[in-house]
Amino acid sequence: MDAVLSALTGRQTRRVVRPISRVAVDLVFRTSDLLIIGLVGLVLFFVRQPGDPGFYYPKYLGAIVVAMVVATYLLHRFDVYRDDFLFAKRIPYGNLTTAWAVTFCVLLAAAFLIKISDTYSRAWALSWFVGSGVGLVLGRVALRRWVSGLAVAGRFANRTVILGAGEQGRRLASYLQRHGDANTKIIGFADDRASRVPPESEGIPLLGNVDTLIGMIRQDQVDQVIVALPGTADQRLRAVVRRLEPTPVPIRLAPDLAAFSFPDRGFTRVGRLSMMRLFDRPISGWSFVLKTIEDRVLAGLLLIALLPLFAVVALAIKFDSPGPVFFRQKRYGFNNNLFDCWKFRTMHHHLSDANAEVLTSRNDGRVTRVGRFLRKTSIDELPQLINVLRGDMSLVGPRPHATSAKAGGHLYEDAVDAYAARHRVKPGITGWAQVNGWRGETDTVEKIERRVEHDLFYIENWSLSFDLFILLRTAFVFLGHRDVY
Repeated sequence: MDAVLSALTGRQTRRVVRPISRVAVDLVFRTSDLLIIGLVGLVLFFVRQPGDPGFYYPKYLGAIVVAMVVATYLLHRFDVYRDDFLFAKRIPYGNLTTAWAVTFCVLLAAAFLIKISDTYSRAWALSWFVGSGVGLVLGRVALRRWVSGLAVAGRFANRTVILGAGEQGRRLASYLQRHGDANTKIIGFADDRASRVPPESEGIPLLGNVDTLIGMIRQDQVDQVIVALPGTADQRLRAVVRRLEPTPVPIRLAPDLAAFSFPDRGFTRVGRLSMMRLFDRPISGWSFVLKTIEDRVLAGLLLIALLPLFAVVALAIKFDSPGPVFFRQKRYGFNNNLFDCWKFRTMHHHLSDANAEVLTSRNDGRVTRVGRFLRKTSIDELPQLINVLRGDMSLVGPRPHATSAKAGGHLYEDAVDAYAARHRVKPGITGWAQVNGWRGETDTVEKIERRVEHDLFYIENWSLSFDLFILLRTAFVFLGHRDVY
């Protein structure tokens, strides 16, 4: 077969092993799970036999077989055998144990309804449930190690040829070599203008023209073809795709050069055309309704509950230094609009910095004695519940920053390219960055970069439960935080 390929391409080629079928791996995982359930049940039967094993064996064997049938269905329904669970690092412990627990509950319910539950040993049933659960987890760990070893060796990689050795094809090859996964092994380029391109690019050989590629496919040397021709070459693209259409391998169309600037974006359909999804509106539809209800209800309840604390803080501020109780500062909010952010005053009134031209630092002389305590405990932020009720802010979201706030001498928007993306949702009193420790002084660019990373993660992964989790963590994280001055 290598000789045929060499004759077609006119040069020596390296042998690439045919990838192991993912169906075979899936079958191994399914078989392993069923064997574990069955063997654990049988072993425990003989260890904890309730009497004459010959008399009870058929009944217990029947229960084990029924459990294996039910488990086959439920393990599949709980997505235990999804590709990303079989081949990625993540092991679906929750899915696996939940599916087995539901299987056991179904068996118990069935035995109760047909009035045979008292004919089985409870000790055996409980031991079987626990033993099989542990066995399923350990079996999955062992199989994942096996799969990982094969993946590192490239045994699941589809033998891939890039059709197009121009700039777009070379850039695609470079990207896949840097960021590719265990599913793709680039074995070479093919180009319908083979005489005009170099014999090797990015360390990958030029195999020949489209005829060569078709010959390789017929000789079962290729599992996948990625067409990487510029979108401007419409007639050329149509011609090569028409020639590849009869071949029995997946044909993919690579994105144009502009798409490499946005490698993690998905695609959507507008009319009948596939278009890259650069940005979606975050927290929209019913998610927006839920978050609005969450904000207004909780903010109202918190304001009522905290009125006594507000009164005590107001008195302490007035006794400590002359000036108003509250401090309002212009900050950027949703859609980059300015709003008045409410806080308890923590600085001497005549030294207040409305635009945050100078960041607060340790032992800052502008901060009052009461102000230090309020900042340390984040009590100074509580008046922002008023902003939440007004609709300017949310309880949870990226923290709003003052208009002139800087990190390492640079305005935040100049320090981090993605900074403006925080303004696609309402700012929050607390946020994912804050409960992970990224709050307080931003004397370096790295600190604001970490904040922005956490803020964008929150925006992309919002859920009501995520909000509640952040709110629960807030009180424990903020009290006694050392980096707040």
